[in-house]
Amino acid sequence: QVQLVESGGGSVQAGDSLRLSCAASGRAFSSDDMGWFRQAPGKERERVAVIMWSGRPTYYANSVKGRFTISRDNARNTVYLQMNNLKPEDTAVYYCAAPRGSTWASVYWGQGTQVNVSS
Repeated sequence: QVQLVESGGGSVQAGDSLRLSCAASGRAFSSDDMGWFRQAPGKERERVAVIMWSGRPTYYANSVKGRFTISRDNARNTVYLQMNNLKPEDTAVYYCAAPRGSTWASVYWGQGTQVNVSS
């Protein structure tokens, strides 16, 4: 059974940093893209960052460019999201995700980790 387990969320003040981790189990994801998404209250889930199997980031949302960095450790089957200079508008539940097949049409989701940023 595939599981994605996020950790590292919390409550911080604007300007602070957090590092989210996502540990995958059940199968190796070393050949797959992985990504982070987020959903704020009353809003749709949005894509935040995506990283190729090789470790090259391929997508950042405009709202996080220059502040967030996605990375991965394939040996640990883990993907990270370093979030710097956090803003109140970054407040959301952050989800780790991986495609079930060769595309993102069907996705494995983690349970999410809450990030709260106060001004």
